[in-house]
Amino acid sequence: MLAPMPAIGETLAISSAGVTPLFAALTLVMALAVVVSLLSIRFRQSLLVGYLLCGLLIGNFGMHWLTGVEKDSPVISHLSEIGVILLMFTLGIEFSLSELRHLWRRALLTGGLQMALTAGAAGLVAAVAGYGSAECVVLGVAVAMSSTAVAMKTFHDIGQHNNPGARASLGIALFQDILVIVFFLLMPVLYQGGGVGVAGQIGMALMKGGLFLAGAWLLGQYGLNRLLHLVARTRSRELFTLTVIGLCAGVAYAGSALDLSLALGAFTAGLVVSESIYSHRILSDILPFKDLFLAIFFIAVGLMVDLSVVAEQWWRIGLLSAGILAAKGAVVFMVLKLARLPGRPALLAAGSLASMGEFSLVLLGRAGEYRPFDPALEQTLLFCTAASMAVVPSLMRAASPLGRWLERRGILAAHQLPQAPLNPTKAIKSVTDHAIICGYGPVGRALNEALKRCGVQTLVVELNADTVRSLKREEQLVLFADATHPEALDLAGIGRARLVAFTFPAVETTCAAVPLVRERNEGICIFARAKFPDEVTRLRLLGVQVIHDERESAVAMVRAAMTSYDRPDIDPEEIVGETMEQG
Repeated sequence: MLAPMPAIGETLAISSAGVTPLFAALTLVMALAVVVSLLSIRFRQSLLVGYLLCGLLIGNFGMHWLTGVEKDSPVISHLSEIGVILLMFTLGIEFSLSELRHLWRRALLTGGLQMALTAGAAGLVAAVAGYGSAECVVLGVAVAMSSTAVAMKTFHDIGQHNNPGARASLGIALFQDILVIVFFLLMPVLYQGGGVGVAGQIGMALMKGGLFLAGAWLLGQYGLNRLLHLVARTRSRELFTLTVIGLCAGVAYAGSALDLSLALGAFTAGLVVSESIYSHRILSDILPFKDLFLAIFFIAVGLMVDLSVVAEQWWRIGLLSAGILAAKGAVVFMVLKLARLPGRPALLAAGSLASMGEFSLVLLGRAGEYRPFDPALEQTLLFCTAASMAVVPSLMRAASPLGRWLERRGILAAHQLPQAPLNPTKAIKSVTDHAIICGYGPVGRALNEALKRCGVQTLVVELNADTVRSLKREEQLVLFADATHPEALDLAGIGRARLVAFTFPAVETTCAAVPLVRERNEGICIFARAKFPDEVTRLRLLGVQVIHDERESAVAMVRAAMTSYDRPDIDPEEIVGETMEQG
């Protein structure tokens, strides 16, 4: 007699025997994320919504059944922690102190007013609801925080990164990031009273945080750059990436050891390298993973949501989410109008900052370590944060049509500020119609000088760290990056450039880069060097205008020889052309 067939769940459990829960969960997450993302694109929805739905589906309908991982398993919290740490690191890299120096007035005014109004209102609501003073402060700050990652990604996705609203949004986001660092330092004082007194506790917390930040700064100034310089000289991408990830993990662990949280440590690690000459190279290496980090973060948030609690509290969650989006959007719009920003850019910035953010979740998680929140409140805040972040791209896309509609009815003044770059101190982000020079040897140096004398804006892509340092001192736009990396080309603004020149004779490198260039800018002029005739043929098949080193050398030598013998009637081009065809 045949034995009975096992149930589907038993079969899957048997097949996954010996597989670690984390690997099983990660496999399921990635596989379903692809399917859900394709459906999101098909129905023209934000990928962030797809990631959130993916986490909700797995966490509530498939996690235990397919992987054996329980809903409250530490695997889920570990997955979320990984996503948060990596996301905070990329945010730290993109946080620029030079941007802060330029935007500090606007950041202080608009950011401070936005945080005060929003946190004050949210804290007052929490107090009326009966929460303690510490919880009111934490909830107020958490609600006031916005998602820098989602806002800045969407600005680039919709082509509005040079909009005045983007610059205003960045100023407020910078203030929020700085404030949350200080708040992390003071949180132990907020929850742990007594001892040496409040003033003494605040002083100790600030001193501990100050020592940590000072140590990170010293590492960046006197240790990191030298280490990265040595690693960069090896020309090994693998070693460079390993060094960067090791730095992130090391500083994050140091922050955790000082009771400052892994997320804050990872953000600080990003800050350490943000002003380095290697920051663009690091970004080009990290950018391929940034969207993955964001996906893991949103999926992990979805995994932690308990739909049974959401179903019981759906009206409360719906009202709270709508209230947060409406109130924060209104506050940001009002603050920016007080700062004399025109209506349409103010609407765009309001949409970008209307949600709660990734730091909100980190903050609430940190507060829960001192005094756990009620599970229903925790689930409510978790879902509100995720849902509001997922709605931000749609709000930003709707800002421009809404602005035009309001202008036609005279509600908003139809006045526009001139386009201002998102990062004025780093013109790389806003330069257009420029020439990209890959390699800065003698040929690249001469071409750069000639183009600059003609009034053409140039940007150099170079892998020699010493050369990059020298060009930085000369205020030449330069990236320490590899031209064969698509992320490096995007950072160089290849889609906005008119010309790209590969000034080195490494044909293999040029052939690898040309298709990537064409994908991003089909009509761009591409120049390259080649030594041998077969290399010339390969490059011409790719549509490249080739400078043939042997031919040009032959023409120059024949012309010099004919001049010596006073024979101007001999055409060097004709002679060289005939002999090379014969050869």
